[in-house]
Amino acid sequence: MKIAIHGLGRMGMQIAHKLADDGNMVIAHNRSLDKVEEAVGFGAIRTKTKEEVISIFESEPVIIWMMLPSAVVDSQADEWMNILPKGSILIDGGNSDFRLTKILNKKVSEKGFNFLDIGVSGGVWGYKNGFSMMAGGDNVEYFKIIEPALKSLAKPEGAYAYFGPSGSGHFVKMVHNAIEYGMMESLAEGYRMLKDGPYKNLNLSDAGEVWQHHSVITSWLNELCLDGLRENPELEGVTGYVAENGEARWTIETADQLGIPLPAIKAALDVRVASQNGEVSFATKLLSEMRNRFGGHALNRND
Repeated sequence: MKIAIHGLGRMGMQIAHKLADDGNMVIAHNRSLDKVEEAVGFGAIRTKTKEEVISIFESEPVIIWMMLPSAVVDSQADEWMNILPKGSILIDGGNSDFRLTKILNKKVSEKGFNFLDIGVSGGVWGYKNGFSMMAGGDNVEYFKIIEPALKSLAKPEGAYAYFGPSGSGHFVKMVHNAIEYGMMESLAEGYRMLKDGPYKNLNLSDAGEVWQHHSVITSWLNELCLDGLRENPELEGVTGYVAENGEARWTIETADQLGIPLPAIKAALDVRVASQNGEVSFATKLLSEMRNRFGGHALNRND
């Protein structure tokens, strides 16, 4: 199918690449043209302006998949709607607050366009392993139109599903990321306990290796911990500053409104916020290491 990818960062570039590899016609659009040239290298079509993107579509509906920071999604959607033909499909594939997604959907729909929200997980490994995608939108027919692209992106071991009305895709992805916070925090604290507990000089990577062989906590996150500890047992050069990009906070805000307690997720978020104020430890260093290994996020090293 023919689809434009707007935003060629870590995830957007992989999505464009994987779609192109599977025979889709990918139109590359990005603020910095060097990223566009990189995408052209794997078969995407070069564009410099939004108008140029639209001109490449013919009788089929224009499909714009935005992979952008949540702070600019609304303004970029406005720019697209100023020039798109009616009936075009806008997709927000980034990590956006589902409450704002519902508001944007209303605006998009009132102007005669169609809107889908698709939460995407898989990190920097999605290109190889396949992405996990969580879709929402008021009209399932538009989901069906873009479903061939999701099938391409899910290969070989990813998955996707349609969850219902506008915002539901981003809601499911938000909760996914909040769970991720809690799981990562538990692993990081456990390894810190091994390191600082009563038995000195325990080999943490040996423990991780044993745990990774069909124990109850066998997981990809534990594998990432194990890899990091093998390469850098003391996590030297990692500051322990851990960023948070909204999803756990939005989950807690929503849970508070509904009267749903989320103590583990809240504690995990609190640790990240404290790390940004200088409260760091071996555990927060390991959190940073995990984030780098699955998502390519900065390690915030001292050097």
